[in-house]
Amino acid sequence: MDLLQQLGELFLSAVPTAILLFLFYFVLRWAFFQPLLQVMAKRQALIEGSRQETESLAAAVQEKQRAYREALRKARAEVFAEQESARRVALEEPGDEVQAAKARLADEIEAARKVLDASGEQLAEEVARAILEPAGGAR
Repeated sequence: MDLLQQLGELFLSAVPTAILLFLFYFVLRWAFFQPLLQVMAKRQALIEGSRQETESLAAAVQEKQRAYREALRKARAEVFAEQESARRVALEEPGDEVQAAKARLADEIEAARKVLDASGEQLAEEVARAILEPAGGAR
């Protein structure tokens, strides 16, 4: 029984320590851990909010980059189209000049043919006259 009595005394002497330990736990929980957990929760909420804001800003930046690339592509296409039309106009102008020159040449050739035809007829008449007329001209 002596052992039982010693265990009882040990238990009775440990009860105030256990009570103090539980009180200390509740006081620390109330005074230290709850405010710390609240601060950590606020910090986590701020981090999460910042992360979401960053994601939305990144999405907006990507959209603006896409719009910029699209506008740049359209502008380049317009410039290329303008360059192509200017090139075509530049190629057509000499083509028009060449066509005009060809037409002038054709007109000049036709005029030269008419002159040659007229000259040929006149020359033929002179040759015919020279052949048909007696030599020396005295008959």
